Amino acid sequence: MKLRIIAGRLGGRTISSAGRSSTHAMSERGRNSLFNILGTEIIQNVKVLDCFAGSGALGLEAISRGAGSCIFVEKDRVAAKILQENIDTLAVTECRVVRATVASWESTTKDASFDIIFADPPYHDLQFSTVKKLFRLLKPGGTMVLSHTGKGEVPIQDGIVVVDNRSYGNLNLTFFCKVTDL
Repeated sequence: MKLRIIAGRLGGRTISSAGRSSTHAMSERGRNSLFNILGTEIIQNVKVLDCFAGSGALGLEAISRGAGSCIFVEKDRVAAKILQENIDTLAVTECRVVRATVASWESTTKDASFDIIFADPPYHDLQFSTVKKLFRLLKPGGTMVLSHTGKGEVPIQDGIVVVDNRSYGNLNLTFFCKVTDL
């Protein structure tokens, strides 16, 4: 399955997706909406973390639009291989793929902090306890975007506020902002 980078220096280029039930690619409409909500200025020269990365479409879109660097975390062997191939094909040097579960990577990551975190867990296993732990990696004033199904509960924590919540069919995007150090 092919996905298109929507805008920026890589706009119009295509990347591959595993097309497996263990991963799901966010639709072009969903990605476009997400980045329109974030806005151009917030992406410039920031550190991005793309968790449950799959094809890497979210992080690669951020790089295309001016992000300074991106770490992709993906546990699925096939998806991680395709993601690395996407990075190589696009000749993007400011990216790194970590093949691990988000929970195990987060628990061993000590000094990392990110301006933007994308969390797009498998819809059949939203892993909100793991997603909640990612808040500690968010810089004060940083944004985390959670992609999930349904309009149900989302993880909450002191020092983190929900600043926006949008629905696009089965896709829900919740935008969090870190207002204090945790």
